[in-house]
Amino acid sequence: MGRFCRTRLIGKLFVDCTAVSFVTPFWLRYNSRNLNNIHYCASPKTQPQVDERPYPSILARVRLARLVNKPNSTRQVGTQGDTMRVLITGAAGFLGSHLSDRFIGEGHTVVGMDNLITGNMDNIAHLMGHERFSFIKHDVSNYIYVPGEIDAVLHFASPASPNDYLEHPIPTLKVGSLGTHNTLGLAKAKGARYLLASTSEVYGDPQVNPQPETYWGNVNPIGPRGVYDEAKRFAEAMTLAYQRYHGLETRIVRIFNTYGPRMRLNDGRVVPNFIHQALTDQPITVYGNGSQTRSFQYYSDLVDGIYRLLHSDEALPVNIGNPSEMTIVEFANAVVEIARSKSEIVFVQPTDDRFTDDPKQRRPDISKAKRVLGWEPKVQLAEGLKNTLDYFRDKV
Repeated sequence: MGRFCRTRLIGKLFVDCTAVSFVTPFWLRYNSRNLNNIHYCASPKTQPQVDERPYPSILARVRLARLVNKPNSTRQVGTQGDTMRVLITGAAGFLGSHLSDRFIGEGHTVVGMDNLITGNMDNIAHLMGHERFSFIKHDVSNYIYVPGEIDAVLHFASPASPNDYLEHPIPTLKVGSLGTHNTLGLAKAKGARYLLASTSEVYGDPQVNPQPETYWGNVNPIGPRGVYDEAKRFAEAMTLAYQRYHGLETRIVRIFNTYGPRMRLNDGRVVPNFIHQALTDQPITVYGNGSQTRSFQYYSDLVDGIYRLLHSDEALPVNIGNPSEMTIVEFANAVVEIARSKSEIVFVQPTDDRFTDDPKQRRPDISKAKRVLGWEPKVQLAEGLKNTLDYFRDKV
């Protein structure tokens, strides 16, 4: 055999071995998901260190795409009739679980991810075993590995109530910064569209009412609530940076006060607090004089807005909330009336960090959502509260 032929044979063997060694881990991990729909991500230490860690380099993705004979191009999220495979972080939480239901109901495949720091497996127990749902227990502040193609990444992982983010200040900052970076990197590697769950808290204690998306906010970056507010503001900045620098398709939803089934009774927010007190005929504790205002939307309206936003062409933040504003005292009276409770309303002065920098008013300007999404809330407060009270009656 000539020298040239031997050289070509050796080269071919080297390429074939390299291809097998590269593809095998992906094939094994992809097929392992069929064994059980609960997975645990591998330690970051076990992953290869490559460009723009922890995600595979562009060269590695190109090699893989060529080996499986698929183009290395951005995956498109088309019309609402298209079938997708989506990753939802925070899937065991209040909103993440309802989002999972919506996507499954629309015929999509959902990969749920949650570290269960505030999430609860009971919220997604009905989905376990579903052929189009799988769950990965993992902290997105660490390296993320999801086998197979992903069409969209929805980042909803984060403590969201004052009780939670004051108890877990560092994880709150990490999930808003590292978690956002990791999920954006995953979306970039997969060629997926990305949707960030932001919050009305980016407006802080607003000096403008209602709050439009163009308002920059009035936030205390070093106050107790700053761990949540600034984490979300950073997350928005990181998301827009990936959009502008990498050309990633991104969406940002700014979520206003939302309530409904699967909220935790002890999460410290006004809705579960008042509901628990009303159902047990305890005094309804209103902090301060009760003149601070909020606007409350039912979870199904929010989920519909998020679903529309993901499928839209709107690349900048969009408020999703109910513009019907009411004082906390008015809301307390509504809860007592609908629950037919014997509770009395009492006023107390807050003494802990949960109420430092508490916004005096909160009301979304939803003009943009109406214009670009054709969205506005449909569920009236009386209907939503009745459904929520019915859910909690068996839990008190």
